[in-house]
Amino acid sequence: MKKLKSSLVNMVIVLTVITLCAGAALAFANDMTRGPIEAINKKNLEDGIRKVLGDDKVAIPEPRTLEDGTVIYETEKGAAVQAQDPQNASFGGDLTILVGFNKQGDIMGYTILKTNETPGLGAKAGDWFQAGQKGDIIGKNPGQKPLSVTKDGGEVDAITASTITSRSFLRAVNAAAAACTDSEALTDALSAATCQDDAHKKCND
Repeated sequence: MKKLKSSLVNMVIVLTVITLCAGAALAFANDMTRGPIEAINKKNLEDGIRKVLGDDKVAIPEPRTLEDGTVIYETEKGAAVQAQDPQNASFGGDLTILVGFNKQGDIMGYTILKTNETPGLGAKAGDWFQAGQKGDIIGKNPGQKPLSVTKDGGEVDAITASTITSRSFLRAVNAAAAACTDSEALTDALSAATCQDDAHKKCND
C-alpha cells in the first residue's frame, strides 16, 4: 500500500477520519449503556424511596415535580421528597437529598442522592444526621420548627469541621418539608437563609 505523503492536508484528513471513528464508537457505546444505566438509576431511586419511608414493599407512585425542581413521591406511608439546598451553597457544590416524611410531617429517614463533597468531611452527611448519630434529625418535624445548626441557634449538631455543608444539608431538608407543608415559619426560614450570601466568608467550617 502506498504511503501517504506527509503534508498538512493529509494530516487533517487522517485526524478527521480518526475523530469521526472515535465519535461513532462513543455514540455506539452511549446507546448501548444508556438503557442499563437508566435501569440502575431507577432501581437506586426506588430503593432510596423505600429506605427513607422505612418500607421495602411500598408501591412507588408517579412523581409530582414542582417548579423549583423538587420531586414528590406520595405513598400510603407518607411522602418521599427529592430536594436541593435552595442556595446551592454546600462546600463541595450541589447537594441533592431524598427525605421521607410521615403523614404528620415527621422525618422518617433520608439518603444522599448527589454530592460533590470531600470524602471524610461533608460526605459524612450520609451518616451524621441518621437516627442515633450526633446530628440525629429522624423524628423531627421541620414544618413545626425549621431545622438549623446549634451555631445558628438551632438544635442540630453540625458535622465536625463542616458547618457549611451542615447548613446546606438542613436547608435542603427544610426545602423538602416545605414541599409537603404550608408552614409559614418554614417558608420564612427558607426565604431568610441562615447564612446570607454576602456573609459566606464568615461561615467557615
